[in-house]
Amino acid sequence: MILIAESGSTKTDWRIIREDGTIAQAKTVGFNPYYQTSDDIAEELRKNLLPQITGIVTEVFYYGTGITNDEKASVITSAIRSVFTDIQTIEAHSDMLAAARALCGREAGIACILGTGSNSCFYDGAKIAFQVPPLGFWLGDEGSGGNLGKNLILSYLHKEMPEDLRTKFEKRFGVKDRLEIIENAYQKPFPNRYFASFSKFLFDNRQHPFAYHLVSSAFGMFFEKYILKYPDFQSYKIHFTGSVAFYYSDILRRAASEKGCAVGVIMESPIAGLTLFHQKSLI
Repeated sequence: MILIAESGSTKTDWRIIREDGTIAQAKTVGFNPYYQTSDDIAEELRKNLLPQITGIVTEVFYYGTGITNDEKASVITSAIRSVFTDIQTIEAHSDMLAAARALCGREAGIACILGTGSNSCFYDGAKIAFQVPPLGFWLGDEGSGGNLGKNLILSYLHKEMPEDLRTKFEKRFGVKDRLEIIENAYQKPFPNRYFASFSKFLFDNRQHPFAYHLVSSAFGMFFEKYILKYPDFQSYKIHFTGSVAFYYSDILRRAASEKGCAVGVIMESPIAGLTLFHQKSLI
């Protein structure tokens, strides 16, 4: 039986591929080896995943945030091995490889993540062959939910937001002052999540010219900073996963067309694509 995981810091989606080919689902909290030990993760797995599993797990393919090197991968694999003792094969990979395998399968292409953060890579059909490195929330993340929310807040604080949109904003979130924003930006944890929480306002008001332009410009910057720098990018489809890409897909496709980019698949989550990828490995 094969166990597949796609994990963020908040939640993990699990898929179980049984010997007869049927698929089951499970969910747990998310994991991050930068903030949790193997023992912490194993305890959570025993408590909340193991009761959802019937049968013997022999293969595990884990994809998640924080898998940046072998040391961080071993935090995850050690935890899983301690819970599922019959494992013969176990792999732990980055969320970027999850996106690439889910979106591209075994074909070459450019895979992108547009969610709370943003990322991209050129995938040669087997591995990540080239990557324009992401710079994180403060220096990059163009086109992400965090970036959209940050740009929206800046327009509010700088009094650039049109009055009708400002009235809607304050009705929804209350009046915001710079000290509150600065505290959340620099003193509290996860500023990207804080700013991303405002991006839903942009989605709900995307028909407003100001909101539309803000989103479109952010996507344009994503293509300029990353995608246009991939060698021969015009020869490959550019695929996306993540909530921002999924819900703003109409604006994203227009922004891509303006930059001469051909968009392929857009999916909200990579878990379905990952399941298909590993199912095909069984054939």
